[in-house]
Amino acid sequence: MISASWKSAGKTTVALGLLRLLGREGPVVSFKKGPDYIDPMWHRVASGGECYNLDPWMMGAEICRESFVRASLKYPGGLALIEGNHGLHDGLDMAGSDSSAGLAALLDTPVVLVIDGRRVNRGVAAQVLGLMAMPPKVNIAGVILNHVASARQEAKQREAIETYCKVPVLGAVPSSASLVLPERHLGLVTVGESPDAEAFIDAAAEQVSKHCDIDAIKVLFDSAPPFDAPEPITIPTPETSAKARIGVFRDDAFCFYYPDNLEALRASGAELVFIDTFKTTSLPEIDGLYLGGGFPESFFEQLSANTGLMRDVRERIEAGMPAWAECGGLIYLCRSATWQGQTWPLCGVLPIDIGYQRKPAGCGYLELESRAGSAWFGDGERIRAHEFHYSKPAEGSPELACQFDVARGFGLTGHEDGILHKNLFASYAHLHAAANPHWAKRFVELAVSFKS
Repeated sequence: MISASWKSAGKTTVALGLLRLLGREGPVVSFKKGPDYIDPMWHRVASGGECYNLDPWMMGAEICRESFVRASLKYPGGLALIEGNHGLHDGLDMAGSDSSAGLAALLDTPVVLVIDGRRVNRGVAAQVLGLMAMPPKVNIAGVILNHVASARQEAKQREAIETYCKVPVLGAVPSSASLVLPERHLGLVTVGESPDAEAFIDAAAEQVSKHCDIDAIKVLFDSAPPFDAPEPITIPTPETSAKARIGVFRDDAFCFYYPDNLEALRASGAELVFIDTFKTTSLPEIDGLYLGGGFPESFFEQLSANTGLMRDVRERIEAGMPAWAECGGLIYLCRSATWQGQTWPLCGVLPIDIGYQRKPAGCGYLELESRAGSAWFGDGERIRAHEFHYSKPAEGSPELACQFDVARGFGLTGHEDGILHKNLFASYAHLHAAANPHWAKRFVELAVSFKS
């Protein structure tokens, strides 16, 4: 695991550099701790392999273990690298079970700490000692210093860490303006919107190769103890003949999809048909539609101009075609959205006008409890998910039938979420299929029913 003392210390840059270097030599599967979508996109480009999310809070310990093993088995003989999120010990649980340290302890993986070396010299050892001492205790197997200003500063930091912490310093990466990932209001800019993504990853790989002991880092992969895999572990495979065709909006506007969700749909009998909302003017022959999250607000002009696709989506949903829409997908299905002073007409399935605000309306983990049964969820069913949105229904939007009460988070209104309309479920919740194993099966069953 690549982790850090705190958020934005440089662990993503180091992880991308390592993934590019290791991916040149053989298969690599990567993981991102937490619910993030954007870092995994960068991981995939860097390594050439898949990146899976592991989130103890959403998924629970055993599902995290199973998901880790299942994904790793797809890369026989390959390496598995996990990027933590926030600081090593940051999380909701005071005992740390849902922190990066909690995940490292769960998987018994060695940890390399990326330390932001700015404005400190020998005192950096105190940071490392504190991280080593705080429970859950993990095997901190090395440190990479980042943003190092000079050889003199590096020498002081290296000596302090190796003297007081008895942990090897595996690298010292100097500050570089070229190694700053571009950000926006929801975090990093996606790979698809970054024309210099390859150049950035190559530059990160060059810096890591030049300033880190790559051979010593490789040894750490083999130092991880044998993993006591939960039984039985099966790798789901698509059924030989698809039961139904499910369309998936997939482009720069709609790009937030957990690979586990797409794999679960295929394993449940779906043939996935990817739809570019910028180029497709009418829906193909499909039996269901999956509208994921992303950044529709950055593309409202193009989306609003594609009236043929919006008309098709509206007519198919009104005809009973099952559709799952989350966050960006929900926004697309609304009547309009106002962004940066301009209002854009949208699909119009839902009689809601969306507005944006300066601060997030919902940010973090989301827990929902079903108040009634539907084709998607049973009465009383609880789900854990994630939300991150600056938008919400504008004042005066009508109340619609929702399935869930919000036990934690904001959701659609602060107290409810999950709009039900015909066979549509629209929500601000980003749901992970591994944590909700019935979701994919129910989606495909609805699509099969609509098809017949």
